[in-house]
Amino acid sequence: MKTRKVLPIMLALSMLAASGCGNSTPAGTTAAPAPAAENKTTDAAPADTTAAAETPAADANSGSKATITVWAPDAVVDLTQDKLNTWLAGQADWSGKYDIKVSAMGEGDAATQMLTDVEAGADVFGFAQDQLARLVAAGALSKPGGVFLDNVKNNNDAGSVGAVTLNGEIYAYPETSDNGYFLYYDKSVVTDPSTLEGIIEQCGAAGKNMYMDIQSGWYDVAFFFGTGAQCYYEYDTDGNVTGCVCDYDSDKGLAAMKAMVNMAKSKGKGYDQTPDGAAALFNPDGGTAGALVSGTWDAATVKDFLGDNYGAVKMPTFTVDGSTYQMSGFGGFKLVGVKPQTDSDKLTFCHLVADYITSEEMQLARFEANGWGPSNKNAQQSSGVQSDAALAALADQLQYCPGQGQYPGAYWDLTQAFGTDINSGKYADADDATLMAALQDLTSSIKAAK
Repeated sequence: MKTRKVLPIMLALSMLAASGCGNSTPAGTTAAPAPAAENKTTDAAPADTTAAAETPAADANSGSKATITVWAPDAVVDLTQDKLNTWLAGQADWSGKYDIKVSAMGEGDAATQMLTDVEAGADVFGFAQDQLARLVAAGALSKPGGVFLDNVKNNNDAGSVGAVTLNGEIYAYPETSDNGYFLYYDKSVVTDPSTLEGIIEQCGAAGKNMYMDIQSGWYDVAFFFGTGAQCYYEYDTDGNVTGCVCDYDSDKGLAAMKAMVNMAKSKGKGYDQTPDGAAALFNPDGGTAGALVSGTWDAATVKDFLGDNYGAVKMPTFTVDGSTYQMSGFGGFKLVGVKPQTDSDKLTFCHLVADYITSEEMQLARFEANGWGPSNKNAQQSSGVQSDAALAALADQLQYCPGQGQYPGAYWDLTQAFGTDINSGKYADADDATLMAALQDLTSSIKAAK
């Protein structure tokens, strides 16, 4: 990475001062629905980015270095530390003033730790996109500005940019675009994976099944969102649910439920509920799967079982009452955040670190070492990523998926029970009025969930 001039970057950051740092309460609406916070901690003191333009460059001969702490998942700690060490050595303006220490902290735990004590948290940290609103409300994020903001917007795919956006403001840096589900299939069983009905028919004809978990609020949105229905929660800055937008009790919701009921009718005859250890279902020694809805975490196992018959594509379409819909789902992304700082010089350096951690170079390095799917558009076009069938399928699928926001625990319980009823055959012979009554009960319960 080319060494950047300090003053222009600081001037770029100073342009952000009018909009404030990560602990400001945003206003407006998001392009894609995302809930606000669940917990409120003491707001971190906002950094004085206005003063950044007047801060002199670091003195490489000062003899005193501050340590910047970076949290990264255990699997990439060594890679991140090594790459940052090499990068920092080439940053003449900063290498004499700062050291970087990378510590292990998973994305799921990072947000909890930051919310518990923002001040004690890492200066730069990775987290899952469904924690964005909570971290904003806690004052745990300093928004990128200037060239950093341009890099976020210009270098990453639309889904990941949406994932770092809350109420029209960008608060973090996209790191991956690789969490969601798509279709794995056995090419010797499924020759046309384009439609749900066709996949189930082909699997049934071969004495196999298409496996999909419809007893889950994470997977059943493939149908609900596919027909255009919505379901997301709104929160205040203290983490209280203030509202829920859910229109499952509509013609869109009815179409989605009818599709799930139709699929459940094929249970054991081309479709079945996904059990634990789903990837092993492709085992050539008695495996029963012809197709499977899952994510990149199963890629290596499924590919190993299927060999030349390994296939991976976006989710299929489904047809209800003469109308055809593309299956959707939740999009999931890993993000990198910068904690607000009272020292504007340190704040600038932290943003430089976050910018490099999420750069094309670093995203490709993580893909090659750990198989992480890049959000960087140039990295996505690399030969290695393009030849990865699972990542290519997911990238194709994510264009149909909104980012996953924050949902209360009751939502997952309610949707699991709803899906279990469908899978058990409870609604196999139900008329539209009965299905709509069930959707009205589900919708009212979802809206009441806290």
